[in-house]
Amino acid sequence: MLPEIIVALDVPDADAARRLLDRLPAARWVKVGSVLFTAAGPALIADCRARGLKVFLDLKWHDIPNTVAGAVRSARDLQVSMATVHTLGGAEMMSAAAEAAEGELLLVGVTVLTSHDPESFARAVGRTLVGLQAEVARLAGEAVRAGLAGVVCSPHEVGTVAGVLGPGHVIVVPGIRRPGDAAGDQARAGSPEDAAKAGATHLVVGRPILQAPDPARVLDELVAAAAMG
Repeated sequence: MLPEIIVALDVPDADAARRLLDRLPAARWVKVGSVLFTAAGPALIADCRARGLKVFLDLKWHDIPNTVAGAVRSARDLQVSMATVHTLGGAEMMSAAAEAAEGELLLVGVTVLTSHDPESFARAVGRTLVGLQAEVARLAGEAVRAGLAGVVCSPHEVGTVAGVLGPGHVIVVPGIRRPGDAAGDQARAGSPEDAAKAGATHLVVGRPILQAPDPARVLDELVAAAAMG
């Protein structure tokens, strides 16, 4: 099964999101993150759904179990298709979130942000040495044992995560770049072909589409590239 391309609506407000979507008639999935959701709120989710789009609400909840479960129920009521919690919130938090999802939305756990390299992640967690492959694999195992539908990881760890999760789970991969695309703040980026070949189910792409003179053409190129994986 070919991975889905999720267009990251990393724009400042609802008007900018609508203008972009008007130029992307072939889009099937969109990601709404914290900047846009804070600016535009549930009304934008309803607008995207009215266009026939599936919505990935990427707010990376990381709080006490009761609070995260409440946020998941709110997302379920908005009829989003997928949402994120942060695996570093722990097993109890993830279990509460999975129970609140009630199988009505895909709940995935963020492992290690794609902006991290081993040194920056080690500083963040107060350790002197971290192997990111092993850390992502550990967190992926925690996520599925807690009942999540899958995880978010960088292109570098997809193969490892696929081996941990097994079939039937979701692997969402940001940090997708074509040859020649600027990496920006993504420390662990990769191509759509390689991510698809390794087992990704969803590829999240923002700046290569958003910054393109012809975003529809770039989306078509990404779909074709993923099909080659």
